[in-house]
Amino acid sequence: MPTLPARTGPLVGLKVLEIGHYVAAPFCTRILADLGAEVIKIEPPGGDPFRGWGAAVDGNSVWFSIHGRNKLSVVLDLKRERDTALKLAVRADVLVENLRAGQLERLGLGPEVLHAVNPALVIARISGYGQDGPYRDRPAFGAIGEAMGGLRHLTGYPPGTTDLPPPRCGISISDDLAGMYAAIGLLAALWQRDGSRGVVASGGLAGGSSCEASSSTPSREAGTGRGRVIDVNLVDSVFSLLEGMLPEFALDGRVRQPVGAAIATAAPTNTYRCADGKYLCIAGNSDLIFARLMATIGQAGLAKDPAYATNGDRCARRDALDAVIGAWAVTLPAKEAEERLEAADVPCSRLYDIADCAADPHFRARGSVQTIDDPLIGRTLHPGPAIRLDGDRAEEVVAWTGPAVGAHTEYVLNTLLGGDRTSA
Repeated sequence: MPTLPARTGPLVGLKVLEIGHYVAAPFCTRILADLGAEVIKIEPPGGDPFRGWGAAVDGNSVWFSIHGRNKLSVVLDLKRERDTALKLAVRADVLVENLRAGQLERLGLGPEVLHAVNPALVIARISGYGQDGPYRDRPAFGAIGEAMGGLRHLTGYPPGTTDLPPPRCGISISDDLAGMYAAIGLLAALWQRDGSRGVVASGGLAGGSSCEASSSTPSREAGTGRGRVIDVNLVDSVFSLLEGMLPEFALDGRVRQPVGAAIATAAPTNTYRCADGKYLCIAGNSDLIFARLMATIGQAGLAKDPAYATNGDRCARRDALDAVIGAWAVTLPAKEAEERLEAADVPCSRLYDIADCAADPHFRARGSVQTIDDPLIGRTLHPGPAIRLDGDRAEEVVAWTGPAVGAHTEYVLNTLLGGDRTSA
């Protein structure tokens, strides 16, 4: 029986059941686990297929070291051990799944069944297109979310510059976004279930003044006591990020086109090739920053030229500005160019690869890059928490690394369920 390290974080005591595979649902539960929640990850015999992705040490995925960290791995065949899954759901606060839409129902574990045994259970469902709609039954992976959600079109090149297809962003951004939205949705549902904090003014808010309301004592409002079902999908998660493009289209039919490394609404903001072949991103958006940038690259006169006085003027002359900045950048190694601009308080950064991230002193000082001993793969590096709370140490987030398949099956079923393992 494993001895589990004590957990810290604001979600200690929250019980989460994951029926997830690959990226989206496991990413959601990793967020929760990093914040202290108990996450029981149900894996099929043989384990989550994601364990077979990426580099491996002695057959153990190095990706899964992060993907499964702080989680309890339990092997269950849901087609044969449905009743055991239901017993785990009875003790859970949250269930997160990212099976194909309708698959949970086909396993006999749909929301109606789950709520019959645990009415307070919050169920987060992540799918390609959502639990309804004409595309509900279509298969989808992250690339499809990028494509239909409108992001892949924007990551392309400016029209007329190349026949190459728009590239993906390099990670499974659709899955990660959906996982984050699921985490937000389930925390909102838990807040509603367990009660929200409101202010009740003396004499009632409607009849009281703002002063009366502000001096009132907050009181705990009763929650509904019931769980809800959260419907999150890859396409909508990407689509939600498209800023003002939808109302712009409604206004006059305009369709935003890819602009490469530039920003259509701000100049100069672009990425420039340096003498060593590396790239430097420079954001000289505001008038004051633009003046500092021009002084640094020996073009102070441009900052005083009325033709470049406002951001709108500079956007109209973007190509000329980029040519001037690019001519300066190509004379220096990226690191030296970066240092000169940083000294002038101009926002900039080299385009980091993962080696740059791993070595950067800021990442290290904040615990954003941590050295971790993983019993399956040896000493490795993990990303620290993206969410930091005062008083919590970033180094305490990783209580244990991604475990072996089924490492906690006996502990969960014998200790947490009291040996109650049954088949449907």
